[in-house]
Amino acid sequence: MDNAKLFPLIQVSDLEQHPVWETILDDEADEASDFPVEPLPVTNLDARFVATRVRLANGKLVWAMLFNVELTDSRKTEHLVQIRIERDGEWFWLARYWDVDAERNGSEALAKFLGFSVDDVFPIHYDLTGLATGLPSVIKGQILKEPRERLPKDEIIRMCVA
Repeated sequence: MDNAKLFPLIQVSDLEQHPVWETILDDEADEASDFPVEPLPVTNLDARFVATRVRLANGKLVWAMLFNVELTDSRKTEHLVQIRIERDGEWFWLARYWDVDAERNGSEALAKFLGFSVDDVFPIHYDLTGLATGLPSVIKGQILKEPRERLPKDEIIRMCVA
């Protein structure tokens, strides 16, 4: 697999060529590599991330990687989706309300990273049309500054292992 990359080394130019990547763990070497996935669209994003340009609330398009997208479950995706956003070759990983670093790397920190106000950033809209197939509400979705509902940690954990 010649296109394998270590996750931190994947750049926007790689994502433009290959928007869906799968993480393969090598237990013997105790490391992981990411491989581009083809053909598209995919029907499953387990152990995969998908890259696309997302639209901020102010209309600006920025590159992002989306993780934990459950193509058949919009509620699970709403709560578990993770996003990593690029600006000038640097990446910011948005912490969600249930993350341990949510105060330090949450909505306000992302807005500061991008040089905008929180209201200029959220909601973040994404469209995975042509990259994946699933529920329309998952394929064309949004990431809100605050979720519509906050789930208790035990329910988040159940979602993660289900």
